[in-house]
Parts: sequence; C-alpha cells; structure tokens
Amino acid sequence: MIDLYTWTTPNGRKVSILLEELGLDYAAHAVDITKDEQFRPEFLAISPNNKIPAIVDHDNGLSLFESGAIMIYLADKAGRLLPTEQEARAATLQWLMWQMGGFGPILGQLHFFRKYNKGLSDVSENRFGAEAERLYGVLDRQLGRSAYVAGDEYSIADIAIWPWASRHDWQGMDMARLPNVRRWYRELAARPAVQRGYDVPFFVNAIPQVA
Repeated sequence: MIDLYTWTTPNGRKVSILLEELGLDYAAHAVDITKDEQFRPEFLAISPNNKIPAIVDHDNGLSLFESGAIMIYLADKAGRLLPTEQEARAATLQWLMWQMGGFGPILGQLHFFRKYNKGLSDVSENRFGAEAERLYGVLDRQLGRSAYVAGDEYSIADIAIWPWASRHDWQGMDMARLPNVRRWYRELAARPAVQRGYDVPFFVNAIPQVA
C-alpha cells in the first residue's frame, strides 16, 4: 500500500495518473496548499521541502518527495512505463527532466502572471509567454517524430508532461497551431487511467478538451 499526499495541481496529478496506470494499491490524502497544510510538521516529516506530491510506500517504509523521483521509483517498482534498456531509458529520463527543469517551472510562472495576476507585470507575462510558446514548439516537433514523447512507447515522460499541457487554456495556448501536441493530448485525455488520476484527490473540473 502506498500513501499519496497530493493536491489538484499538475505535479500532483503526474503521480496519481501514474499510480492509476500502474494499478498499484494506494490511498490519496489531500494536502490543501491553499490553507498552508504543506507546512504542517507531519507533512514536513515526509516532504521536508514542503511541496506536494509525496509518498510513503508501506511495503518497505520508504518516504519520497519530488514528483520526478517518485515517478522513477514507482515505474521501477512496477516494472512498467520506464524502459530498462539503456538508450530507451535515457531518452525517457531526458524528457522527464525537460518537464521538471523547463516545461513545468515556466508554465507555473506563466500561470502566476497570466491566470492569477493578470496585468501585474507585462514584462513577466511576455517573457514567460514567449518561453512557453518555445517549449510547446519543442514538444510539437518531438511529437511529429514519434507517437509519444520519448519514442514509440507511452512512458512516464508523457505522464509528467500531459498534466501541464492540460492547463493550456490558462496559458493561452492555441492547440490548433500545435497539431502533434493536439493529437497526443487528445489520445492521453481519453485514457481511463488518466481520467481517474486527474480527479485525485477529488474532482475539480472535467479535463479540458481540444477540438
């Protein structure tokens, strides 16, 4: 049994979707970051960086924070969605790190300015908007080369990136200009495990659709 401590954010949904895809037994616990529950001592004992998501694996007593590290651990535990062959594994981890180091952080900043603080700083909106457009272009070109982000097989790289793309409306992204991202996004949005994981720890809204 795995305890998942999470909230309804892209980083939280990355792990809940993966748990659903892997079919691992887990219980979700909401950590309400709007009420600063991430600073409670009991949560800090699991996640000292006071960020969701975090897990406790009761099979071995391991606690783990940082969504990318959690995804690697869970995929290795289940033996699925992360290749063991060196080159394929490296390609998958490369795109996971792309999400962790660029796509997620830039879109997070864009959400802060364009969604929650519109007009606060035109410079910031323009800077993060332009970088988001560039990153979506990188993703679209990659998905024009292969069915999935890291190649021909669905992997944790896709699962890590997709929840951030699911907020394309917050970001002002025109998916019609990104045909390969649109194709990939719609395919993942139709997966039952993605749909279940999206609603963890509770339903907020239906998955945003693209035409």
